[in-house]
Amino acid sequence: MMLAESEITPELLSHHNLTEEEYQRIVQVLRRQPNLTELGIFSVMWSEHCSYKSSKVHLKRLPTTGQRVLQGPGENAGIIDIGGDYAIAFKIESHNHPSFIEPYQGAATGVGGILRDIFTMGARPIAAMNSLRFGPLDQVKNRSIMEGVVAGIAGYGNCFGVPTIGGEVVFEESYSSNPLVNAFALGLFRKDQIFYGKAVGVGNPVIYVGSKTGRDGIHGATMASAEFDEESESKRPNVQVGDPFLEKLLLEACLEAMKTGAVVGIQDMGAAGLTCSTCEMGGRAGTGIEIDLQFVPQRETGMTPYEIMLSESQERMLLVAEKGREEEVFQVFRKWEVDAVTIGHVTADGLLRVKDHGKLAAEIPNAALTDEAPVYQRPLQRPVESHRSPEPRRTARSQLACGAVLRKFLSSPNLASKEWVYRQYDHMVRTNTVQLPGGDAAVIRIKGTDKALAISLDGNGRYCRRHPRRGAQIAVAECCRNLVCAGALPLAATNCLNFGNPQKPEILWQFSEVIDGMAEACRVFETPVTGGNVSLYNETLGEGIYPTPVIGIVGLIEPITRTTRCWFPADGQIVALLGQVTRPSSEYLEALSQAFVAFAADMESPKDAYTLWANRLPCPPLDLHQERGVQNACLEGIRNGLIRAAHDCSDGGLAVALAEMSFSSFRAPRHGARLQVPAGEFPTEAMFGEYQSRILVTLDETDCRAVQQIASRHGVEWLRLGTVGGDRLIVEDRGSVLIDEPVAELESIWSSSLGQYFQR
Repeated sequence: MMLAESEITPELLSHHNLTEEEYQRIVQVLRRQPNLTELGIFSVMWSEHCSYKSSKVHLKRLPTTGQRVLQGPGENAGIIDIGGDYAIAFKIESHNHPSFIEPYQGAATGVGGILRDIFTMGARPIAAMNSLRFGPLDQVKNRSIMEGVVAGIAGYGNCFGVPTIGGEVVFEESYSSNPLVNAFALGLFRKDQIFYGKAVGVGNPVIYVGSKTGRDGIHGATMASAEFDEESESKRPNVQVGDPFLEKLLLEACLEAMKTGAVVGIQDMGAAGLTCSTCEMGGRAGTGIEIDLQFVPQRETGMTPYEIMLSESQERMLLVAEKGREEEVFQVFRKWEVDAVTIGHVTADGLLRVKDHGKLAAEIPNAALTDEAPVYQRPLQRPVESHRSPEPRRTARSQLACGAVLRKFLSSPNLASKEWVYRQYDHMVRTNTVQLPGGDAAVIRIKGTDKALAISLDGNGRYCRRHPRRGAQIAVAECCRNLVCAGALPLAATNCLNFGNPQKPEILWQFSEVIDGMAEACRVFETPVTGGNVSLYNETLGEGIYPTPVIGIVGLIEPITRTTRCWFPADGQIVALLGQVTRPSSEYLEALSQAFVAFAADMESPKDAYTLWANRLPCPPLDLHQERGVQNACLEGIRNGLIRAAHDCSDGGLAVALAEMSFSSFRAPRHGARLQVPAGEFPTEAMFGEYQSRILVTLDETDCRAVQQIASRHGVEWLRLGTVGGDRLIVEDRGSVLIDEPVAELESIWSSSLGQYFQR
């Protein structure tokens, strides 16, 4: 039944998150009034979450091609050639809104969705990671959300059987009402086993496989494209419910069915469920799809076409098989006890045609739902505060004891060990994990080869709030730096771009600046962006999160024996600083000094000391080409067997990085060190300033000259700091002791601080 014009009320359009202008465009496309099912289909496919209507014009500026790129943006996951017969598929996606409403299931289904994005390409998932943002843990609500999210990630990943090998966790007030849950997954396959989400071959059967369809998740994509308000927590029906055990069966059945040669196209049913999978598969192939909903397996009675098409029930896939070979596919799914049924066929007319017991329920051109969805060039406006830069002014120098500051900083949830989180994850399943969680980058081997993959996720909303373009550059640079510290050559990137309301010109200006910063950095580091996710409307009652681009970059280690660690390996090793040894700009140094003067009054505060200090700081300067030189020098030193350990110098500065290298790790005892650091007039600034382009390395005395020569060849500064040994971390400056702390006590503070928030 078509909707009468009188039934198209502002309330109905608002419920579907459609504007009056968009509704009139729907009428023009159809040349008639839509029915309710068609209105629902348009609403999810034209939602921000599915159409990227506010971000698409900006995303086009990202570099997406390269020698190793086999598949860039536009498919379920990007694909990179890693040499030999092998390729990898990887991607990161958000599940922010569902994780606020129902933390456990929101996070769990986020993991399930990203895993399906990987195996729908034909790849077997071999690693999962996540990037999480929560509000301060002294608030009960934030602790509850975090506990639910971590449990959901663990519950799904552990049961599915994929190792969760790393990630990042950040705490900041702006995420109190808008937690960010970004899930990453990576899969491995041979280059001749790649599958695509295309409905090719007119007359070929369209086959539904997996879980039965229920009413969970209806309008999930629409919900993810709107701000939160007082009633947001009542939207639990919009959050899907996951079943990791069924997804494991679905994985095995899909991969086995692909091997028969009978499958010609496949796509998961993620956001917008059956609607998205049908119209996108047809849209990519330039074909149409006709289905009849009477054949769709359903777990609830009386479901309407509207509900079936918009349901986001989990663990479902859509296949297109070669006509006449359906039984080969059905045999595989029967073996794995997973539902599989033909629900339609591929047509030549380019339409999504939905029937219900033979009666037409919807008929829409695929292109109108996909490539021809609305795209907006929304206005941009630089926020007023972004015009301001700190005005240097002399103030009294801070007289803080560096040892006391270090202890305070190591107790911060933002700098402390995240063991409380990752000990809940199974990071050793499938026995390929080389680098355990807690290092600069996660490392996983590829069995049967001499290759390993390193993965890093990174983002800093605090930097991007101050300077969006440079903050994005730093995220890319630090991601690559982390990979290099593990001995990996960075190959390609994915991203999850978390922002507030794009209809606010200031927010979209931040987004545009982040895109340009990311694009510039990815070109310098030769890491094309193969895909990702945009998550907008991360706001509650008009208050948005920090602009938070999360970057995921994958690197290649070859041979695997050149993998390094980020802890002091043995007494007697030389410790050196590779990179920016001299001070940064006087403006930034002055800002650091002022921050410490203000921070001195907060030293005894029960609040998170590091966050109190860091939020006063501007975004640090960065020279991308200098950064590339530092990374190239470090990687050459590692590959030549000269550098024994390497650790990125970033949050918390040099002092925190040195402390982290001193701590114990898997099969590695803790080691102290005695070091000389030229701190000059500004010891706290030298020890804790977050200057970029610096890597701490250790090496044998006999290799110092060779590493110095490598550094010189790459135009990189080098400073010998001291020697590993003893049980204390001692840092001096021309006879003046800056830090003299027992490593065991520092490690105890660092390792126990986060878990204390969750003690019963």
